Amino acid sequence: MQNYHAVVWLDHHEARVFFFDRHNVKEVDLGATKPHAHLHTKAGTRSGKKAPVDSEFYHHIVEALKPATEWLVTGPGSAKLEFVKHVHGHDHQLSARIVGVETADHPTDGQIVAHARAYFKPLAEHDTRH
Repeated sequence: MQNYHAVVWLDHHEARVFFFDRHNVKEVDLGATKPHAHLHTKAGTRSGKKAPVDSEFYHHIVEALKPATEWLVTGPGSAKLEFVKHVHGHDHQLSARIVGVETADHPTDGQIVAHARAYFKPLAEHDTRH
């Protein structure tokens, strides 16, 4: 299967990466490298400071996504934007692969792939490489 498109759904705990074409889907699941406690404070930690970004986790996601040339980044909270910042800051040569960033609560795997296929369909219609 040619892994031209990929979608990643991520939060601070996990990432689910899907490579797909018209007929096939391959999934890669990644867990965060640092434990992330669920806290109910505005600043994000008990100390009142924002929790540090898990760069190692984001690096693993980038490595998993590398086979695809176009990436859709989805997720429910700030992790997706932190991931995009990570790519721009640490893997700048890959930042052009991010073609979209969208909010998605907690969809099923099938819903993630269906949304990504619908998202990429208009792009594929204008791309003669397919």
